[in-house]
Amino acid sequence: MHYLLIYETFEGQTGKIVARIAAQIRQAGHRVRLCNAAQFAAPDFTGIDRVVLAAPVHERRHPPDFERLLSDHRDALSRLPTLLISVSLKAAFADGMDEAQDFLDEMLMRTRFRPGRALLVAGAVRSDAYDYYQRQIVQHVLLAGQDVDLSQGPVEFTDWDKLARDIAAFMAEEPVTPA
Repeated sequence: MHYLLIYETFEGQTGKIVARIAAQIRQAGHRVRLCNAAQFAAPDFTGIDRVVLAAPVHERRHPPDFERLLSDHRDALSRLPTLLISVSLKAAFADGMDEAQDFLDEMLMRTRFRPGRALLVAGAVRSDAYDYYQRQIVQHVLLAGQDVDLSQGPVEFTDWDKLARDIAAFMAEEPVTPA
């Protein structure tokens, strides 16, 4: 099978997630083509059997280029098995899952895209790359009420084992023939 991984990343965690997914798919004997939505507005779907889409949430939204790609290629994507991954800090905590789902639902309403499957995946905090003001916003707004110490450097919340199981399940699904 040939997989297309369409993604966009801001601080690098979504890129790291996509790299892990690509390695897992290749290890299973499949081919992978990567497409960064910030660089390619028109992915080539020729010969593609399945699509994994991944993007982070920043300031309550997924990247505009990623959303535009979903809107512009909604018809082509609807003919293929798709897995959409929304990466956010809110997905790291049980009390943030509803909000993480809201971010995804709002993007799907804007783009009118309907993925075959969707996952909410926890991201990371790259506090060593933030200035004082940014660290304060992350600590007191995004992570408000959470017991997370940003003084020790980057904190990764991604559950790699769960993600690997979810990708394995997606690879094992029987393809759905378009109606």
